[in-house]
Amino acid sequence: MRRLLLLAPLLLLTFGCTAVQSPEDEATDSAREAARKVGERLYGGSPRTAEEVGRSAAGIDGVEVLRLTGTSTHDGDGVEVVVRTSGSAYEGWLAPEEVTVRRCFTVRVSPRSEWGESPRDVDCPKSPPLSFAPPPVPPRLPYEELRARLPRIPEGGRVDEDEVRRTLAALDLHPAIRHEVKREGDRVGVLLSLQGNGFDAQDCLLARVGPGDTEVWVPSRIQRMPGEGGCSVSNALGPQPSTN
Repeated sequence: MRRLLLLAPLLLLTFGCTAVQSPEDEATDSAREAARKVGERLYGGSPRTAEEVGRSAAGIDGVEVLRLTGTSTHDGDGVEVVVRTSGSAYEGWLAPEEVTVRRCFTVRVSPRSEWGESPRDVDCPKSPPLSFAPPPVPPRLPYEELRARLPRIPEGGRVDEDEVRRTLAALDLHPAIRHEVKREGDRVGVLLSLQGNGFDAQDCLLARVGPGDTEVWVPSRIQRMPGEGGCSVSNALGPQPSTN
């Protein structure tokens, strides 16, 4: 018994010196983690204007954009975005109550940004959240027109690559539509694509012209995701297995 009494002050001292995070601190950490994920969503090497970065951030659920600094991701120090996010934690044991906080952080977007970079805590500006005009409607990829105009080569015939290129030129493609033509053996592959945001599925159209085989198609959504290689002229010449 005496030994227990002697141990009691030591246990109190030990646990009393242990830092216990408050529910508000835990909720703040949760808000900071949400801001870090914003940085991951905005991460990428494609040049973007400050407005494009802000619009992308504002489109993320639970995120408010309060300030933008810089003109584009590839000018100077890039773009800094002040975002407001929220985080929650629970207080109490028997009847826990949710504690929610709203905090502001600075997220940096530039070629020198690091994946998973920790956002910097800042005071929230008193100004209201920024609003952004809807992005320009992307041009339509000319599926039907391309399918109707590409040459049909009979079995045993030879594909004229220049004729395929002339067909694309005659379509008078929108400047935002990137096109690529590549020959491989007796076939010619075609890619029409729009620049993606590095996160969602990219819009693209593939075609292949060969003896007895002219085909136009849109790769599956999974293939069009970043890093999957579906939107490439190589996929037109040697299609990946179909996926849903």
